[in-house]
Amino acid sequence: MDDSNAIDPFHLEAYGETTVNYNRDIEIFPVLKNMMERILGESPYASPTDMGVNMAGNAIVDDAAVCEAATMEVVRRYFHAAVNAKRTGTGEEQVEKLEFLMQQVDATPNQSPARSAALLKEEATGSPAAAMVLPDGTVVTGKTSSLLGCASSLLMNALKALAGVGDIDVITDAVIEPICHLKTDHLHHRNPRLHSDETLIALSISSGTDPLAAQILDCADQLRGCDAFFSVIIGPTDERIYKALGINVCCEPKYELQRYYHK
Repeated sequence: MDDSNAIDPFHLEAYGETTVNYNRDIEIFPVLKNMMERILGESPYASPTDMGVNMAGNAIVDDAAVCEAATMEVVRRYFHAAVNAKRTGTGEEQVEKLEFLMQQVDATPNQSPARSAALLKEEATGSPAAAMVLPDGTVVTGKTSSLLGCASSLLMNALKALAGVGDIDVITDAVIEPICHLKTDHLHHRNPRLHSDETLIALSISSGTDPLAAQILDCADQLRGCDAFFSVIIGPTDERIYKALGINVCCEPKYELQRYYHK
């Protein structure tokens, strides 16, 4: 949006005090003031600062926590811009702007431990991989298998970790295989692996007869606010499910396969 901080000239002229506002608030203020004068006869505000649009900082009660969260958000936006540039072939200027911003806040692409964990997992397995930082700081990973994509694998491993369940199969092949059969033989998909939404449905079906599956499924709300990183650009279905669960998603700006186009 090309936002920038700027001195509020209207406040400086009216009160002789130097205050800071966003450039867009300053640019639009004459229009707002004119509208108020036409409606009310006079404007109750002499400046954007009078309107309180720069008062958000007063709500900060833990500056260190806010700085850490803001730094993480800068890194997330960098990866979002890099992925968008990879997908569309445009927007490199946004990537460069965010790279510069990361330098200003002393951040790196490896700000989240999930990135290095996902890339190491990919290197070890030779296939797309993923990692997530859980609320207690634990990092779990997911790999690509014959039946689950890395997004599905990561989701299951994260839920099992939150439920305190070991590395056991909670979704049986009897549940997974018919879904894979439907995808390949009837829907004519080349990839039989389950996406995140299909994995959650399979887990839900299993929870009807397996208390352990129900226990794992009940942990889904605890994923909200977690950071997940993928070693490749994931599909829109997986991304949508992760965002619906409140998980922050970042992807390495590369595709699993090099094609002339990607769906």
